[in-house]
Parts: sequence; structure tokens; C-alpha cells
Amino acid sequence: MKQYNAIKVKYPDACLLFRVGDFYETFGEDAVRAAEILGIVLTKRGAGSETETALAGFPHHSLNTYLPKLVKAGLRVAICDQLEDPKMTKTIVKRGVTELVTPGVSMNDEVLHSKSNNFLASVYFGRKNMGISFLDVSTGEFLTAQGNEEYIDKLLQNFSPSEVLVPKNEKTNFRDTFGDDYHTFFLEDWVYKEDYAFDSLTGHFGTNSLKGFGIEELQEGIIASGAVLYYLSETQHNKVQHITAIQRIAEDAYVWMDRFTIRNLELYQSPNVNAVTLLDVIDRTLSPMGSRLLKRWLALPLKDANKIRARHEVVAYLKENKSTLQKIQQQIKQISDLERLISKIATGKVSPREVIYLKDSLDAIVPIKQLALESNNEALKAIGDSLHACDLLREKIKATLHPEAPVAISKGNAIAKGIHPELDELRSIAYSGKEYLEGIERRESELTGISSLKISFNNVFGYYIEVRNTHKDKVPAEWIRKQTLVNAERYITEELKEYETKILGAEEKIHHLETQLFEQLVVWIATYIKPVQLNASLIAQMDCLASFTQLAIENKYVCPEIDDSFELDIKNGRHPVIEKQLPVGTPYIANDVFLDRSQQQIIMITGPNMSGKSAILRQTALIVLLAQMGSFVPAESVRMGTVDKIFTRVGASDNISMGESTFMVEMNETASILNNISDRSLILLDEIGRGTSTYDGISIAWAIAEFLHEHPAQPKTLFATHYHELNEMQDIFSRIQNYNVSVKELKDTVLFIRKLVKGGSAHSFGIHVAKMAGMPQTVIQKAQKMLKKLEKDHSGEALGNMKAVAKDELQLSFFNLDDPLLEEIKEEIMNIDINTLTPVEALMKLNEIKRMLVK
Repeated sequence: MKQYNAIKVKYPDACLLFRVGDFYETFGEDAVRAAEILGIVLTKRGAGSETETALAGFPHHSLNTYLPKLVKAGLRVAICDQLEDPKMTKTIVKRGVTELVTPGVSMNDEVLHSKSNNFLASVYFGRKNMGISFLDVSTGEFLTAQGNEEYIDKLLQNFSPSEVLVPKNEKTNFRDTFGDDYHTFFLEDWVYKEDYAFDSLTGHFGTNSLKGFGIEELQEGIIASGAVLYYLSETQHNKVQHITAIQRIAEDAYVWMDRFTIRNLELYQSPNVNAVTLLDVIDRTLSPMGSRLLKRWLALPLKDANKIRARHEVVAYLKENKSTLQKIQQQIKQISDLERLISKIATGKVSPREVIYLKDSLDAIVPIKQLALESNNEALKAIGDSLHACDLLREKIKATLHPEAPVAISKGNAIAKGIHPELDELRSIAYSGKEYLEGIERRESELTGISSLKISFNNVFGYYIEVRNTHKDKVPAEWIRKQTLVNAERYITEELKEYETKILGAEEKIHHLETQLFEQLVVWIATYIKPVQLNASLIAQMDCLASFTQLAIENKYVCPEIDDSFELDIKNGRHPVIEKQLPVGTPYIANDVFLDRSQQQIIMITGPNMSGKSAILRQTALIVLLAQMGSFVPAESVRMGTVDKIFTRVGASDNISMGESTFMVEMNETASILNNISDRSLILLDEIGRGTSTYDGISIAWAIAEFLHEHPAQPKTLFATHYHELNEMQDIFSRIQNYNVSVKELKDTVLFIRKLVKGGSAHSFGIHVAKMAGMPQTVIQKAQKMLKKLEKDHSGEALGNMKAVAKDELQLSFFNLDDPLLEEIKEEIMNIDINTLTPVEALMKLNEIKRMLVK
């Protein structure tokens, strides 16, 4: 216990698994937590005495069963092993922590998910920017970036790290900014120093600078990355030569989507239980590397039209050449997780069977290389050219390891025959002892003429030759008599003694030799880390492109035409997720959407709830996203200029825990959009203003639409609303066009046709929807009466005011500017800073100007 306590002091934040004989034991609070998480018995050590402590343990061979459960529960687990053979010491066995496994640092297959990265993140709060770094120690991927809080928040959401490292003095700041959803670990502040980080990174990569990685200017990113390497060494992960490079996440290379958009579009996770995400629908990858890369491509769609078109060309080629596609898919199916296998090689935690998997995977790459080189597509040829055949590596593994290599070196029979003469001899002795002894028996019987001679074994003096008394006069003089029986004599020989020594030590020697030869092989394979990692990366790309092709074939997706315009022209677009959820035989109602910056910049979509407005908004965003990922799209045709930012404000979501109402959340998200728009932005707004009173809501929605129309960037916008009053904007603003999701009114109900047609909606259908939901008849009747009364009382009054405000503002330019009143108004307008003005403030300012004119 003294030894345990001394080790526990060094790892106070970890659950210490303490090896005692054949068990891993936990004590005290660790035992209480472990028993609860693992469902094992909690007992006591030294019950009733002053040293009484809680105790819970499990057999050491069950480590791979229990360790993942502890890590998934968010614990950091220190594995404390016996560092010497108990037979070799008379005192207490030496023990020490051999590995610290945390949610973000694990090589254990049971902890990891093959289709997802297991990222450890590090966040640094700088003066100007924040730095962030992501490392997946199981694959060797190391990424860094820096930017404002919003960008870091977006990256955290995209990469979903299993653990986040934060400086201790920023504990509260981190939680206030990014919430409590992450497993965090707080490091001493001195770790986050630029000089220390620079030295750590250059030392690890063996370089003088970081220019070769393109991150030398990312001061905050470098600091965050240095903390990651420090944490690896602290958790006893010192064999990390598979981390061969660090890559910059180039913000300007990818489509910007804020965290609200990522959440609203349900790209790869959903707040709703059992919801189908876009990733679920589009993932046709066949390898773990491909599946992980597809998720990255979805989080970071491309902006460069040439790179997008290159991906489309590969998909088009594979779609035309289905036999090539099938052959590539057949080979990819045979490829194991190359990234994680080569990482295990680097860390020395690989089994003989996994090395065979590595060889089989590299064998499967050779035909893919050939197919790619023979293709007529330049991008595929480039992949084929870059794939490494690794001939020498494959030959060496094939020659060294037994094809049926075991799951652990301790199981034996891992090394092939003919590699090591002594090993072959020892195996011959250990595994063919019976034949060997029978051979000696026959030989000695022939030499001496003793026909009844036999060789046996006992624990007293080992192997012996037994001769009946009738033949003892034929015994050679060099045989040594060991025992006399009534009817026989027992002898030993030098040859038998030597054989006995050999056979008794053979198994131990075999294990030692096999381990030595296997370790030498693993060290040699480690020289191939870079080519294997390159192969893994290229196969992942090939897998993703084959996945896009399979998706296009199965679902009749088409190749989008990417040009340099600012237009978005979708003919008969479909929602990729919803169309897969429809009952068999139910056709999806496809819709056209056209947006540009000159005629139809803003489409105002009206229509009742449940009519499909939100689906049209989402499908437009998803079609653009799929196109810029390099995929074909669910439509009859698509022609578009690239989009650099996608903003959505879809659906209401309270953030009560932060003390924010639905309306406050809505305004925060909308403000974020209005402050970040560009000329290539795509904005999707759904039911803006519904979180407040009707007239407030209409006013805010109007002001926001007007702001977007008048903004110099003229961003492409879909604006869905149930305020049919906003249809009047088309008459005032030249680039706003009205559309509605058509509805057929029957006698007692409403038929949703879900087709987007030109023109505004006459009125809302909320009461019809309430009726369809099964609302009591008395409630429906009362609602209809109230609606008629309100429509009669307020017909056109509020709308008239709003139109007047807008028209007054637009007509100002036609007045005589010599008028002193207009001079005053001009001064008022010139003093407005439109870059900081919020929509609500703009509306208030308009009303103030109107009052001046009315006076």
C-alpha cells in the first residue's frame, strides 16, 4: 500500500489500475468509481483496521474488456504494471505506470471507433486570436489553426474531440465560451509558452523551423500544438514517430459554416434521437480511412472550383466505367485500417496477426494502383502514380511471419520456418519430442541388441533408458546407472541429458527468439511509416470518390456544373435525406430554385406550416454542400458558382441553461449572419421573428429582408415565412421575388402539394394544421372566430404603416435637398454607421425619420 500511495501521488487525477499478481486492483475512491462504472464487486482491504480501504479489481487478462468502459466514462486511467519477474526478487516487486490512457489518447481498439477519429484537442487563449490543435494519436493526424472564438467553436463542433486540453487559468473562460459538453483536462500555464512549443515541435519533427509545414505564422496554433506533444510525453506515449507532419486547417480553402448551420442542417449529428443525418445517407465508403475522410470532407467543403471539378471528373469517370469501379471497391474491401495499423507499428503495440493484416492490405493496393494508372482520368492517374507498391515490405513480412500468425506473440508459432536455424531446431525438439525419443530408442536397440529397451521420464532424474535384467550384460560401459529395480535397471546418457536440457528450455527459448525476431521486424517496418501513411491517405480519397459514385448510381444524382458566376440554378432538386425516408412508391416532390444577384437575389417563400418550406431551404443548402464536397447531387440539373459561406437560421431552439429565450437565440444567430455576409454567401432564413409578438416579428423580418436586399454584397437568400404580409416587399424591392409552397384547399381540410410556385400566399393555414393534429372541435371553432375578428380589426393597418416607412425611405432621394428639414434628415442618415447598425436599430431609425417628415 505504501508503494501504491507513492505512485498514486504522481497521478492524482487518474484512476490507478495497480497490478497485483494476476489482478489489476483499484483502491479508495478509485475503487468506488470503478465498481460503479464496471459493475464489479466493491469489497474492503484490512476490514475493521485503521488501514481499511475500499477495493475492487478484475483479472489482468480482462484489461481490454474493462479499460474501454472506464475511458468512455471520461476517466483518465493509469496502468501500473509489475516491472520485474516476481521469481527474480525476494523483496517487493518493482512497479510503475507504463501507460496513461485518457479519452483523447488511446490506442485500444475497444475504445476507438473505426469510422471516427479520436481527437485530442488543445485550446490556447491568445491576446488577438485563439489557437487550437487536434491530434489523433491512433492515426498520426496532427492539425492546427487559429482564429476568433466563433471559428474555434466551429472547429470544436466539427472535429468533436474526445478530450480538450486547456490552461488552468482559462478554466472558467473555456466553459463560459464553449460550454460543459467536452471532457477537459487542465494543464499548468507554463506549458502554453511559445518558445517551449516551438522547441517541442521542431525537436519532434527534427527540423530547424516550421516553414515546411506552412504554420510558422500561426503563433497561437503553435502554442496549442506544443501543449499536445507535452501531454503525450506526460501520458507515457513516447513512441510517436508515426506523427510525421502537422497540417494547417486553411480557413480560406473551405466553405464557412457556423455552428448553428452545422447543427441546423444535421450533417453528421442530430439533437433528435434516432434521426437520420446526411452522413448516414451519403456514406458508402468501404474502409475506415475513407469513412473518416468523408466526415472531414463534409465538415470542410471546398471553395476552389478547379479542385471541386477534379473530384466530379473522377466520379463521372467511375460512373461511366462501372467495371473499374467494382474492381476498385472489391480491393478496398480487403484493406484494413492502414492508418491505425502503422501507428501501432510505431508505438510497438502491434500483434503478429495485425502485421499480416498490414501485408494483406498492401497486397490489395497493387491492383488499385494498376487500375488507376490505366484509367483515362488525370486525377485517378495521379493517385495511381503516388500509391507505393511497398514490394520489399510485403515480401519481408510474407517471408518472416507465419501466414496464420497468432493474435499475440506469446501464443507462439508467429515466425515462419526457415528464418532462424536455431528456432527451427528448438521447435523440432519441443514439438516433435516423441519422434525424437523413438528414434534414439530404435538406434540404441539396434546398436546394443537389446530388443526390449525403452526410454521414459520421471521428475526425479528426468529422461532414462530402462533395460530388463536379462539384457543388462549388453549395456555399454558409458551408460550411467541411476536406479535398480527388481526386474530392471535404469540408466542415463550424456545424449539424453543434453536432450532433456534442450527440451525443458526449448519453449522458453522459442518464446524469447520469436519475440526478438518479431520486434526486429516491427522496427524494420517502422521505416515504411511515411509511404504507408501516404497510401492510407490516397486509398481514403479513392474510397470517398467511389462512395460518391455508388451514391450517384443508386439515387440518380447528377453532376453539377460549377462556373464562375454568382448564380444558383437548381432544376427539380430533392432533399437527399427526406427522399430516402419516404414510404416505398411515394414520389418526392422536386422543386426548382433560382437565385442570382441581379434579378432574384431574395426569394420570399410563404406557405402554411407543414407545407415543406423548411425542406426546400435545407435541400438547397445540402445540394450546394454536396456539390462543393465533390459529390453528384439529387436534382435534374444544377448550375452554380461556388459559395463561400452558408448561413442558416432554421427552427427555434431555447438555450434556457444560458438564460436565453427562443427569441434571444434566434436574434443572436441572425445577428451573426448579418455581420458576416459576403457576395458569395448563401443565406437560408426560416420563420424569422416568430419568437416574439406578431407585429414585432413582422417588423423584424421585414427589416432583415430589407437589410439583405440593400447590402452591397447582395447575398443569395431564401427567406421562408408564415407572415404573408411580407409578400408586399416584392412591390417595393426590385430583387425580392415571391414564391409559395402550394396548398389545395378542400372543403374541410388542406392538401399539401409541396410544390414551390411563383407568387405569394394569400393567408396562413395554422388553424387547418391544428385541426389535422386532432385539436378539440371547440378550440378550432373559437380560433376561427378570433381570426375573423382580428383580420377585420387590423386589415391592412400595420402593413400600410410598414409599406409607408419603406416607401418614404426610398423616395427620399427624389425630394428637394435644399429643404432645411431634409438637410437635417441627411445629417441624421450620414451619421449612421451601417456596419454596426442592427436590424431593429435600423427600423427604429426609420421610424424616427418618418416622424420628422410627418411633423
